[in-house]
Amino acid sequence: MAKKDKSRQKKFDTRIDFTPMVDMNMLLITFFMLCTTMLKSQTLNLILPTNKNEDKEQDIKIQQSNAISFILDGTVDKNGKAINSKIYYYAGDGTEEGAALTEINFGNGKDAVRGMLQDRNKALLKEVNELKEKWKKGEIADSTFNKKVKEAQKKQSEDLTAKRPIVMIKPTANACYADVVRLLDEMQINYVTSFMLQPLNKQDSTLYEQKLGHALGAK
Repeated sequence: MAKKDKSRQKKFDTRIDFTPMVDMNMLLITFFMLCTTMLKSQTLNLILPTNKNEDKEQDIKIQQSNAISFILDGTVDKNGKAINSKIYYYAGDGTEEGAALTEINFGNGKDAVRGMLQDRNKALLKEVNELKEKWKKGEIADSTFNKKVKEAQKKQSEDLTAKRPIVMIKPTANACYADVVRLLDEMQINYVTSFMLQPLNKQDSTLYEQKLGHALGAK
């Protein structure tokens, strides 16, 4: 009888079953898809030029009557940090008789930033609020609400005779960055379709000096 080889080891099967791992991955993917909040990109509405033959001089007058400029200013400390922020505004292009800067603050009051924008954007806000009421009652879906708001904004921006605010935001070198962001937020909150960041011009500097008694940048 042949002698049995005791040194030989038993071979084990090293195959790994990945089926449970695939199932687990599918469950994780499903979990993240259900829990993830889909964010829509925030874009600014631009007013594009039209090819209509219109009276340009009359259009300019209408736009100037709707224009409002905010000048953001402040004081800079020894470390270069903006403190004691101030906001001034004037209506029109600043060349009208009696044009002057008026100090204003953030808030909901009639003489505050939001109150002023709401007063100048009554027509569009009325339409948006009516849509909001329908949305709250479940009469229209989110997608329908957003679509109709964009349509209302587009219609307003294309109507050059509509009473709407055209806002210019003009920060000085001493302006607080947080004030600029907050003012941009007010544009979105109050559905202002036309607004832009601009540098200060000569007329702004003249009104600033008349209001504060010193030139821009002077202490």
